[in-house]
Amino acid sequence: MKKLILVRHAKSDWPENTDDFDRPLSQSGIHDAMKMSDFLKFNGIEIEKLVTSPAKRALETCNIFNDTFEVECSKQPKLYNPSENNFLSVIRDLDDSVHSVALFSHNNGISNFANYMTGDIFHFPTCGVAIFEVDCEKWTDFESEDKKMTHFFEPQKI
Repeated sequence: MKKLILVRHAKSDWPENTDDFDRPLSQSGIHDAMKMSDFLKFNGIEIEKLVTSPAKRALETCNIFNDTFEVECSKQPKLYNPSENNFLSVIRDLDDSVHSVALFSHNNGISNFANYMTGDIFHFPTCGVAIFEVDCEKWTDFESEDKKMTHFFEPQKI
């Protein structure tokens, strides 16, 4: 059994003359990311690896989670402006020794990927977290195996 945790980056700021890729977190985004990572850790959610879009707001969200979980963290350009196939490619490349991974990414891609897995209309708020159990032993089998969303958390509701 594998666990996939999808995390939309926390609320970002949009300073003048800043490219989308370089947008930092807002103060409320920093607060929400700290609150969410602490909430997950307190509630026994295990994360063995973090993989993030290299965009500043996603990377900052990931780094805040890593302050809490203290695990391996890597950047993956495929998670910036991702399609479902980008997510699947990142997942297939995961080491099978990792049982629980958190992917940090952006809308609309992260909502679309959750829709793909659940068959529902799904929308991630900023710093929203969806946790899926996947009935597989190898990440390369992810796409064809059963997936079940076990938790969905929003920072305003925790």
